Amino acid sequence: MRDAPDPHAGRVRATLHEVIFEADTPGGKAFDVALLLAIVASVLAVMLESVAAIRAEHGPALVRLEWFFTIVFTIEYGLRLASVRHPWRYATSFYGIVDLLSIIPTYLTLLPIGADTRSLLLIRALRLLRIFRVLKLARYVGEASDLKAALIASQAKIFVFLWSVLLIVLIVGAAMYLIEGPEHGFNSIPRSVYWAIVTMTTVGYGDITPQTVVGQVLASVLMITGYGIIAVPTGIVSAEMAARRLPHRPVSTQACPACGADSHTPGAHFCHQCGEPLEE
Repeated sequence: MRDAPDPHAGRVRATLHEVIFEADTPGGKAFDVALLLAIVASVLAVMLESVAAIRAEHGPALVRLEWFFTIVFTIEYGLRLASVRHPWRYATSFYGIVDLLSIIPTYLTLLPIGADTRSLLLIRALRLLRIFRVLKLARYVGEASDLKAALIASQAKIFVFLWSVLLIVLIVGAAMYLIEGPEHGFNSIPRSVYWAIVTMTTVGYGDITPQTVVGQVLASVLMITGYGIIAVPTGIVSAEMAARRLPHRPVSTQACPACGADSHTPGAHFCHQCGEPLEE
């Protein structure tokens, strides 16, 4: 015989969910502001630690500060899992994975990996993953849902655009390989395609340059083409965002009590991600 659900535990979970996931209550707003400040401070600490002079002088203090933020975000992650009916659904969601990535690198530094200096470099690389905390800021951007919807709606057009760009750089790269040849640095088609990408995006490293007149003319045409092409993705996404703003569609602050998903349509009764009822 199954035990009856504990009503007290359900009320505690509902209260946690309201504070942690909702933004339209005093408790929820205070929680979001405090967490936002902690995220910004932790990212600044990671950036400061990457400066050799600051790390040499304040290294131990920065390490203690890092562990403080790691413990805070670990508690937050545990509370988020405890406040939803299906913790695994939140853990495998985008924000759940980001939350996990923001805390595990510090714990990985505790693993015994020996005294090899290469291992120490590996620790530094793992600790750089803490910059994933900046992605946690995305949940506090009010227009994030509109931008996400515009990107999803534009993905077919953007794919066709990128495919066209790929064809152009392949054709121009192959042509430059035939025109310039290895004696001018274009010693393979992949390297020539790399030059075409750098040129079309107007980056212009200058490590490879055409020396023949025909090659310079082709490079000039590619540069001018790049100026026209580089604005296309921005125009595609901007058009989708403008279309979605007319008329403006409000987004509810209600978060799913089962998986933690948000950005529901006002008046929705079921979660758009897991299908669970939004109201307990």
